[in-house]
Amino acid sequence: MIRVLLAEDMHMVRGALVALLSLERDLEVVASVERGDEILPAVREHQPQVAVIDIDLPGLDGLTAAAQLHERVPSCRALILTSLGRPGMLRRAMSAKVSGFLLKDAPPQELAEAVRKVAAGQRVINSELALAAWGGAENPLTARETEVLQLASEGMDAAEVAKKLRLSTGTVRNYLTTAATKLNARNRVDAIRIAQEAGWLW
Repeated sequence: MIRVLLAEDMHMVRGALVALLSLERDLEVVASVERGDEILPAVREHQPQVAVIDIDLPGLDGLTAAAQLHERVPSCRALILTSLGRPGMLRRAMSAKVSGFLLKDAPPQELAEAVRKVAAGQRVINSELALAAWGGAENPLTARETEVLQLASEGMDAAEVAKKLRLSTGTVRNYLTTAATKLNARNRVDAIRIAQEAGWLW
C-alpha cells in the first residue's frame, strides 16, 4: 500500500482528489492539508511515501515546501500539481528536486499512475510541459533580483522590501531597475507580469 499525503487549499478539489485516490486499491491517503507550512509536520507524523502538492498554497508555496521535504524528509517524494503549465515553473520544480510535475487537467488515472511511479523512484513530468521547458528561455534574473521582484509582486514597496531583506532602499530600487532592464519591461509592473508569465515568480 502506497501512503499518500495531499496538499490542496481548495476544499472541494481536495475532497475530490482524496476520493479519487482512495478508489485505487494500492493507494491510501493518510493525511490531507490545506497550507504549505502544514506539509512538513504532517509528513513527519503520518510518514507518507508520496506528497501530492498543489503549487499554489497559502503559508508556503508548493515548490518551497517540496524543497524543504527533499532536504528534511527525503524518504517522502513530492509530486507537484499545477493548473499553469509554465516552463519556468517546471525548471523551478526540477531545482527543488521534485519527483513529478503534473497539470491539474490530466486524466484521473494519470494522477494515480504518477503516484505509483513516483513511489517507485521514477520521475514523472507532463510531456508537453517538458518540451516547452526544453525550448523555453532561461531566467536572466539573479536569485536576489528574483526575490526582490517576487516581494514587489506581493504588494511591498521598495522600503518594505528593503526592511525584509535587510538592504538599503536604494539597493532595492537598483535591483528592480536592473530586473526591468533585463526583461525589457516598461516598468516594475510590466517586469512582474513578464516574470510571472514565464514562471520565474511563485
